[in-house]
Amino acid sequence: MRKILLGAIITLILLFGYRYFTETTDAVVLKQSSSLIQEQIKNVGKLVVTEGHFSEVFNYENSKDLFGAYVTAEKKALVVVNAHVTIAYDLSKLKYSVDQKAQTLYIISIPEPEIKINPDFEYYDIQADYFNPFEAKDYNDIKETVKKSLMKKLEKSNLKNDSKNRLMSELSKFYILTNSLGWTLIYNENLIESMEEFQKI
Repeated sequence: MRKILLGAIITLILLFGYRYFTETTDAVVLKQSSSLIQEQIKNVGKLVVTEGHFSEVFNYENSKDLFGAYVTAEKKALVVVNAHVTIAYDLSKLKYSVDQKAQTLYIISIPEPEIKINPDFEYYDIQADYFNPFEAKDYNDIKETVKKSLMKKLEKSNLKNDSKNRLMSELSKFYILTNSLGWTLIYNENLIESMEEFQKI
């Protein structure tokens, strides 16, 4: 009887020990996977930048009526603009959540692109009348007009598309990582099951 009782106790100890160590191992693996995903997101949290250069020649003219339409004071200038343009995604602003129990990474939102235009102005052939001199307002008007023109050129160029492709290249690391760990990736409530679906984000 003692042998049976002793055997039953040893069996129970082994069974509880096995379950304890198995559950502990699963918890450790789950925690490691979660930490690995968060570390990857932290590593990707950098600026993805696309750069471009635009040049433009701009003729500025302004006239001021002195005595009705009979006498006017003219001013004009030839402006050469060389602009450095950058498009960046600050991925440190990426919003996400990690559900350890469901083994799911939720990408909640991707930051909007940050567009910066840094124009360099060179003024040539500046001509101004005594009654209509060049003022700070004229230079501000030129800068504003040039900036709008450069934005139109930017929209027609491939820079935005190139920056989006670079962004997708960075974010694809999330899909590769979650897929390799057996986790699920969800963006905007949509399940991402392939790289093709990910490229459509």
